[in-house]
Amino acid sequence: MGLVVHHLHMSQSERVPWLCEELGIDYELKLYDRAPVMAPAEYKALHPQGTAPVIQDGDLTLAESGAVLEYIAHRHGDGRLFLPPSHPAYAEFLFWWHWGNASFMPTTIRVMAARTSGGAGAMTKIAEDRFARQVRMLDDRLKTNEWLAGEEFTAADVMIVFPLTTWRYWSGLSWAGYDGILAYLQRVGKREAYRRAMEKADPGMELLLGAEPPKRDRSQDLASNKSG
Repeated sequence: MGLVVHHLHMSQSERVPWLCEELGIDYELKLYDRAPVMAPAEYKALHPQGTAPVIQDGDLTLAESGAVLEYIAHRHGDGRLFLPPSHPAYAEFLFWWHWGNASFMPTTIRVMAARTSGGAGAMTKIAEDRFARQVRMLDDRLKTNEWLAGEEFTAADVMIVFPLTTWRYWSGLSWAGYDGILAYLQRVGKREAYRRAMEKADPGMELLLGAEPPKRDRSQDLASNKSG
C-alpha cells in the first residue's frame, strides 16, 4: 500500500493533498463526509487522536498536521518546501512554519468561541487583542513578501492557508482592510497544485479567497455539537 491521505471534508486535512500536489507525489485520497458536523466514527477510528488529518504509509498511521506535512516532504519529497539551516531565510521559515498552527489557529478558535457565546470577560479581551495583533503582523509580512518565508513558496504557506480560507466556513472571519492577506490569497489561488488539490478534496466547494466569509458560517453548528 502506498501513501493514503484520509481527508475530512472542509477540514485542515486539505493541506495534505495540496502538499502532495506541490511535490508531485503519488497518493490515494479517501474522502469522508461530516456526520453531521464532526468527523464520522470511521474517521475517528483511524488514529487515537480522532482528528484530521490522518495518513497511512505502509504500516504507519500518522496524525497531526505538522507531523504529517513534515513526514511526507522528507520521506517522499527529498525535503522540498522545507528550507535547510543554510538558507538565508531559515529562521523566518521556522517561525512561520510553526506559527500557523501553534499560534494563529488556536487564537482564531478562541475568538470564534468568544464571539459565538457573546463573552465579554477578560479572556475574551485577551483573545481579541491577540487576534488583532497577529492579523496585523501577518498582513504586514505579506505586504512586503510574496510568500511567508520570503521569495520562496514553502510548507509554511501550506500550513497557513487553511485558517485564512476554508476555516472561515466555521469562524466567519473577515479580511476586509488587510490588503497584504488578500493579495496573498490571490497568489495562492493561482497555484495549479492548490486548485487541483482542492478540486479533488472538496469538489464544488467555494474557495474563500476574498475578503468576506460565506453568508452563513457554521460556528453555531460547531458550538452546538458536543460529540467531539
